[in-house]
Amino acid sequence: MQTKDIFKMCVQNLMRRRARTFLTVLGVLIGCCSIVIMVSIGIGMKESQEKMLREMGDLTIITVSAPQGGRGKVKLDDAAVKKIKAVEGVTAVTPKMSLDDYSVKLYAGYGDRYVADWTTLSGIDGKVLRDMGYTVMNGENQLSSPSSSGKNAIAGQYFAYNFKDSLRPDGANTIDRWGNMDANGKPQNLPAPYFDAMKTPVTMEIDTGKGKIRVPLNITAAVKEDANKGYETSDGIILGIDDVKQIFDQIQAKTGANKKAAFTSIMVKTSDISKVAAAEEAIKAMGYNTSSMESIRKPMEKEARQKQLMLGGLGAISLFVAALGITNTMIMSISERTREIGIMKALGCYVRDIRIMFLTEAGAIGLLGGIIGCILSAIISFIINIVGLGGPSPANILGAVIGGEGVSRISVIPVWLLLFAVVFSVVIGLGSGYYPANKAVQIPALEAIKGED
Repeated sequence: MQTKDIFKMCVQNLMRRRARTFLTVLGVLIGCCSIVIMVSIGIGMKESQEKMLREMGDLTIITVSAPQGGRGKVKLDDAAVKKIKAVEGVTAVTPKMSLDDYSVKLYAGYGDRYVADWTTLSGIDGKVLRDMGYTVMNGENQLSSPSSSGKNAIAGQYFAYNFKDSLRPDGANTIDRWGNMDANGKPQNLPAPYFDAMKTPVTMEIDTGKGKIRVPLNITAAVKEDANKGYETSDGIILGIDDVKQIFDQIQAKTGANKKAAFTSIMVKTSDISKVAAAEEAIKAMGYNTSSMESIRKPMEKEARQKQLMLGGLGAISLFVAALGITNTMIMSISERTREIGIMKALGCYVRDIRIMFLTEAGAIGLLGGIIGCILSAIISFIINIVGLGGPSPANILGAVIGGEGVSRISVIPVWLLLFAVVFSVVIGLGSGYYPANKAVQIPALEAIKGED
C-alpha cells in the first residue's frame, strides 16, 4: 500500500464512527489541556518568584565578610581582593568601606538649608561600578576622577528625599515618598524633592567625638536602588574607596587614634546565577563568611520544581486515562473490521501496512487531541491571566500574552510546552494503539473472513 492510501483509509475509518472518534479525541484533548494548564501554573509561580527575587536585588552578587569582625587571622585586605578575583566564575570584585562608627550628617542648599540627620555611606572601587551591576540612572560615574569642587560621589535613587527643610515647621518639612505605593510596594508618581542633588552643593559632616569634619561632595550621578548591594543605593551616597580611606585618615588625625583603615566587606559578582554557589564555596574555603540571595533562591526554586512536578503529574493522569480510551476505541474498531482485515491479507497486503494503518489512526487521534488541547489551553491561560490582572484592558491584554516588567502572570505557556504537549499526545496515541495494531496483524486471513459470515 502507498502512504497516501494508508492516510486515506485512516481518515475514512475515523469518520466512519464520528461519535466514537469525537469522544476519544475529547479525552485526549482534556488530558493534554490538563497537563499544559497545570505545568503553566507551575511555570507562572516560578516566574513570579524570580521577579520577586530580582526586586530584592542582584542575584549574582556575593557579599564577603571576615570572621570575628576581622579580629582574627583572616582579614579583608587588598590580598583578599586579589585572591577572590582568581575564583572561577567571578567577573568583578570591589572592596567596600563604610564609616558606621561615626555620626554622618548631610547638608545641602544655600546656608545649609536642607539637612539629612543620617545617611548610609559606602566607598567602593569606582572603576568596576558598572561591572558590579550598578545601574547608573543619570549622570556619569566619575568616582575615580579628581574634582576641585569636592569629592566626587554618586547618590542613591531616593537620596534627596532623605533631607528635611530646616526653614519649615516640624511635620511639614519633608517630602513623603511613601504616600503612593504600587502593588509591589514600590513608590510611584513621586513628588519632586526639595532640590536636585546634581545641581545643588552638598556637604558631609562627620562627628568624630572630638570635633567635626566637613567634606564637600560633588554628586555626579544617581544609581538605581538595589538592596542586595546596600542601602546606599536607596537614600545614601557612594564614594570612591580611596576617598573614604582619606576621610578615615582625617578622622584618625582629628581623634589622635592610630587605627588602620579596613574594608567592611568585599562585593563579588559572578557571570551567572549558576556560578554563585560554586564561587561561594570557594570563598568560604579561604576562611571568609559569605552571604547572597542563593540561600533564598535555592529553596524557592526547589519548591517551585516540586510543585511543577506535582501539577504536571495530575495532568498526566488525565492523559493516561485518555490513552485507555484510545486503546478501547482501537480494539473495538478491530473487532468491527475483522472481515476487512482478512480481505486485505487475502489480497496480499503486507502485515506492516495493516499495522501502520492502525497506528496511524491512533496517532491521528493523539495529534488531533493534542493540537486542539494546546489551542484550548492557550485560551484558558489567557483568561486566567486577564482575570488575575484585574480585567480586560489594552495593557492587561498585552501583559497576559507576553508578560513584562511589573506584570505577574498566573499561567505562563512557553512554546516548548505546547510542542511537548503535542508530541506527548501523539506518543500516547501511538503507544495506546500498538497493542490493538499487533492484535490486528495476528488475525489469520481465513478465520477473519469466516468470522464475519
